[in-house]
Amino acid sequence: MDRDGTASEASPEGLAEAPEAAGRVFGDRLPMAVRYTELLATAGVQRGLIGPREVPRLWDRHVLNCAVLAELLPAEVSLCDVGSGAGLPGIPVALARPDVSVTLLEPLLRRTTFLEEVVRELGLDNVTVLRGRAEEMIGKLAVDVVTARAVAPLDRLAGWGMPLLRPYGQMLALKGDTAEQELTDSRAALTRLGAVKWSVIGVGEGVLETQTRVVRVEAGESPGGVKAATRRAKAARAGRGGKGAEGAGRRGGAGRGRR
Repeated sequence: MDRDGTASEASPEGLAEAPEAAGRVFGDRLPMAVRYTELLATAGVQRGLIGPREVPRLWDRHVLNCAVLAELLPAEVSLCDVGSGAGLPGIPVALARPDVSVTLLEPLLRRTTFLEEVVRELGLDNVTVLRGRAEEMIGKLAVDVVTARAVAPLDRLAGWGMPLLRPYGQMLALKGDTAEQELTDSRAALTRLGAVKWSVIGVGEGVLETQTRVVRVEAGESPGGVKAATRRAKAARAGRGGKGAEGAGRRGGAGRGRR
């Protein structure tokens, strides 16, 4: 897909072939994962969503690194990828787990445009693209799982993501080597935001040379804390809440937000 949205047949320069592990992760959806990786290496680089130096390591460092998050997901849950950017981790998770309903939440128009094109080209019927900011979605969007990668420090990310969870949902943040320290620094904030349990987990054993490190934060009955509960109740009274992800966007399309 070039800047005008048309597909490019040329093999992206520097992009490695799909590793053998990709077949185990994506199964019969491997051709879709290959095409997504090609789109990251071409249109994603051209539009500034992926650095050109990342192309040779897209599979291990980005696509598979995100896809293994699927190991932590129960069956048939709803998931929101906050600050989705180029679709990481949301699209690899959606490819690996077609039973999971994924919302890609992203405020920037150029990014949601790319995401819409990817979802349309790949025919991902379990993915919705929604344009907006997480704080605007409280009371409009409710999911079982919130994910994020390279968006913000954990305490700030939790302030955005936890209010979007249903009671007893979980936030999964890809954090790398900083996971333990960020978790230590964020415990007071997590408690205020209604978290009842947290841990650092490694996923991707046997798939990745170095496992993906994930901070898992489990919510109680009031995710996001008192302020979020108040906003959800206000939205419900106004007739705008209670619809969950299915009422917040459209498949392969973007909701309206600020430019």
